[in-house]
Amino acid sequence: MNKEKRYQILSRLRQHNPNPTTELEYGSPFQLLIAVLLSAQATDVGVNKATRKLFPAAPTAEKMLALGVDGIKDYIKTIGLFNSKAENAYKTCKILVENYAGEVPQDRAALEALPGVGRKTANVVLNTAFGWPTIAVDTHIFRVSNRTKLAPGKNVKEVEEKLIKVVPKEFKVDVHHWLILHGRYTCVARKPRCGSCVIEDLCEFKDKTSD
Repeated sequence: MNKEKRYQILSRLRQHNPNPTTELEYGSPFQLLIAVLLSAQATDVGVNKATRKLFPAAPTAEKMLALGVDGIKDYIKTIGLFNSKAENAYKTCKILVENYAGEVPQDRAALEALPGVGRKTANVVLNTAFGWPTIAVDTHIFRVSNRTKLAPGKNVKEVEEKLIKVVPKEFKVDVHHWLILHGRYTCVARKPRCGSCVIEDLCEFKDKTSD
């Protein structure tokens, strides 16, 4: 895909959704970190249902730490892998309270050192909470980038590196949200909804559908 076509795709996605953001509900960088940590192999809808009860009870790292592992489990047991996620959330809160005065560090290495936090989670937090031009590649973004040929790659790391290289600076902060939402609602896994796609004419996917 050439530079001009990429620019047109991103411009159109921006026009369609000028102020994109995550569908996870949160009120602070700490709450976003916990929500993303809980979202692994779970839907945003499912995470939001749990955090609507968890966050009012434990809005800060200090208060979540005070709940203890079992207390956290009580709030998140509707989410898959809740046992390990509760352990990770508790340990993360402990580190935040002891080392960062309860605040979320704006530092990739510090974030990735937190239990249950990998590169993707760190990218989401840095981008969404702090406005960094990071690009977290999940299954939706991986699929859309490869299917459209916007930034093809064999694995998530390759796609992330390609996106960082080819996406112009003016789009970098928002591109993660555009692609994830596009993959979640339009360019879906089983059968893409090409007929209702705003970038259908620019996409280089060979097996387009009429739906």
